[in-house]
Amino acid sequence: MENLSGETGQTGEKRVLFGMHLHELQEFVSSLRFPKYTASQIADWLYRKQVGSVDEMLNLSVERREILRRSTVMGLYAPAEVQVSSDGTRKYLFSTSLDKTVEAVYIPETDRAALCVSSQVGCRMACAFCMTGRQHFQGHLLAGDILNQIRMLPERDSLTNIVYMGMGEPFDNADEVLKSIDVLTAPWGFGMASRRITVSTVGVIPEIRKYMAMSKCHLAVSLHNPFDAERERLMPAQRRYPISEVIALLKTYEFDNQRRLSFEYILFAGWNDTPAHARKLAALIKGLRCRVNLIRFHPIPDSPLRGSSDEAVYAFQRDLQHQGVLTTVRHSR
Repeated sequence: MENLSGETGQTGEKRVLFGMHLHELQEFVSSLRFPKYTASQIADWLYRKQVGSVDEMLNLSVERREILRRSTVMGLYAPAEVQVSSDGTRKYLFSTSLDKTVEAVYIPETDRAALCVSSQVGCRMACAFCMTGRQHFQGHLLAGDILNQIRMLPERDSLTNIVYMGMGEPFDNADEVLKSIDVLTAPWGFGMASRRITVSTVGVIPEIRKYMAMSKCHLAVSLHNPFDAERERLMPAQRRYPISEVIALLKTYEFDNQRRLSFEYILFAGWNDTPAHARKLAALIKGLRCRVNLIRFHPIPDSPLRGSSDEAVYAFQRDLQHQGVLTTVRHSR
């Protein structure tokens, strides 16, 4: 595959085709003095037929294919490495246009198969429980880098769900994330149903507004502690985007089975797993149609945080359920 670099969607004088939005393709073919309909033809080959080269775009003339070969690169990267878990989970390492690598995790289950994709190299959020934050921020992925994790996944034909919950904060790279979602869901793109896509965020308020206006996909909010001071110790983003303000914004929208709202809650022993935390959490999200996903914590090096015991996890679930909160415990993978 081509070795691309830079964040502009270009390599030298060549444009990167994969990841282009239809309107970008229209502008590009116009600059080449191709008919406007050529953009739809190229999009069809890139996203519906999923070809690997310009030579396979057979309804383009030989002359136009030659011009495209000289002026573009495809921008596709096969996985560089894979790690396979005993439960079938596969963690893939992908190269990117930044000349850096990111991870995507394929999670097969009985009735579905999800892919957790990355949106940045590193992360600026610096959450205390996250290994990615320790890498610090190294760059935004382009839409093509995000989509490549899906397109070049060996199991892509079995995928049922896409989750933007890998490396990075998706709404810190909102424009490229939203562009990738457009390509995923558009009839001229991959044609995937919006209900199959979930984006997770620590609660970046301006970009939540943009996402809710421009997308019909599901939303997941990383909450992890309902008390402001305690949440700030875990998640510095709390200072800029207090969870109370995030919740107040979410209460202005309607959520249903077509667009679901969930809260991610990692349980840490002695930090956020007490009955008082459950009561505060239930009061905080009261009135929202949502669910809380409880997640077991896997310790990271040099961290004081430890995961709650199974007994504490299920006690916390019962406390929330008794207060009318739909609560699930995520299976550890």
